[in-house]
Amino acid sequence: MDLSAINPALLLASLMVAATPILLAGIGELITEKAGVLNLGVEGMMITGAICGFAATIETGSPALGFACAALGGAGLSLLFAFLTQFTLANQVASGLALTLFGLGLSSLLGQGYVGLKPVSTPKLDIPLLSDIPFVGQVLFQHDLMVYVALGLVAAVWAVLKYSRAGLILRAVGESHDAAHALGYKVVRIRIAAIMFGGACAGLGGAYISLIRVPQWTEGMTAGAGWIALALVVFASWKPWRVLLGAYLFGGVTVLQLNLQAAGLAIPVEYLSMSPYLITILVLVIMSSDRSKAPASLGRIFHASQ
Repeated sequence: MDLSAINPALLLASLMVAATPILLAGIGELITEKAGVLNLGVEGMMITGAICGFAATIETGSPALGFACAALGGAGLSLLFAFLTQFTLANQVASGLALTLFGLGLSSLLGQGYVGLKPVSTPKLDIPLLSDIPFVGQVLFQHDLMVYVALGLVAAVWAVLKYSRAGLILRAVGESHDAAHALGYKVVRIRIAAIMFGGACAGLGGAYISLIRVPQWTEGMTAGAGWIALALVVFASWKPWRVLLGAYLFGGVTVLQLNLQAAGLAIPVEYLSMSPYLITILVLVIMSSDRSKAPASLGRIFHASQ
């Protein structure tokens, strides 16, 4: 095994890229669950965002429009979940699973004409002066815009939840929708907004996979990223910065195992391939040993007539 072939700066930079789609989907799901809604359809929204963003980029030649369409696609699909759970009062777990199956099937249908095509490359932001700093510049300041958007979303969600009135209302709805309703807050509207935000973020995460991380369209290319995002939210105790840490941990182990394979590590490739999932779950379980309680109304049906 030749470890000298592994470039530490490139490894860390690749870590940020690998973590971004899971981070986007995870931070969106965190907001959804903070509102008291459990949406297991993240995988379906991600794969829908992946094909919507890919198709829009191919047709228009604009990655920016592609990401916008991906967000709209994910949010649009989330409206189906919102209708089922907030108006027909369907079970959230069953509706989320159905949404994933529907998203996988819909993306397969929409993507039939896009197999084998290559999208326009998304430019990287080589930040002047900062990108020229040895090692640090390559690791932190030579990424595409979406890497920084994901980090900005984490900071924004943390600030909104901790310091803003909107964040307080969102948390109140998640903790006790009956009490929030008694105070005059529109519980259903707030939850629909949270569901759509989660869908838009999941769509962006899916588009990041199809446009940047693996710039092509293949059926089922999210490969369980939505389920990892769901797990991160729970194990991170519904805290934005822990979701960031968990996503980067998963991205780091994923990139490391690929580099170890390339370096010729004498371990069966199957063990290396499953290591990101096992190590991420193990570390996050340890991290969550002091976790706070989940939102008290998480998964509970709200009856507007109450």
